[in-house]
Amino acid sequence: MVETEPVVAAYREILDRIASEELRANVALKLTHLGLEIDEELAYTNVRGLVQHAAALGGFIRIDMEQSQFVDATLRIYRRLREAGFDNVGTVLQAYLFRTPDDLESLLELAPNLRLVKGAYLEPESIAYARKTDVDAVYARLMERMLSGSGHTAIATHDESLIDHAIRYADEHAIDRGKFEFQMLYGVRPNLQLQLVRRGYKVLVATPYGPEWYPYLMRRLGERPANLLFFVKNTLRG
Repeated sequence: MVETEPVVAAYREILDRIASEELRANVALKLTHLGLEIDEELAYTNVRGLVQHAAALGGFIRIDMEQSQFVDATLRIYRRLREAGFDNVGTVLQAYLFRTPDDLESLLELAPNLRLVKGAYLEPESIAYARKTDVDAVYARLMERMLSGSGHTAIATHDESLIDHAIRYADEHAIDRGKFEFQMLYGVRPNLQLQLVRRGYKVLVATPYGPEWYPYLMRRLGERPANLLFFVKNTLRG
């Protein structure tokens, strides 16, 4: 569809640049950017083409998770891609949603590559934990389950207590460091990122890309009031 063609073309160009410049990077994308709100099949066709293109280049694509109304469609598309034979694709689970433990169990058979986040969107308390302590507790349990599974785990958090928990759990259960990585935002806790790298852990830094990066950041900060406090506090901590 015409509306999504420029987006697909831009992602193809990014994938080509990553490959040609031999960058240690991958692409994370949102299915709504590829037409999910228009038609699920359109989004699947677009993302499948990009995943196929990335595979030919030796690249990887992560399908980001969006608001709760898109979770089912996102997981359906991810499963379809894996069942079609694509191993160079991963997705994201959000710890604060009540449904996430069940979603994780349903995906484990795929030996998935999953990024675990706390969750940044403002969701109703009928479907999501509101208290940080509850979210942290669920995050820790999900993280342990992922680390003990057969897939790859991207631990996306700047929370040092959860990072220490992951390291301790991995050491106690002899989990190879190649099975997991830490992911953080560009400009947030850079010293912590460097410390982890010096200790021998893989750290990926998420960086908004393109001319709309600033509006994107402002939207994310505005989606949930706690996001702004988190961003300011952790940026100042360094």
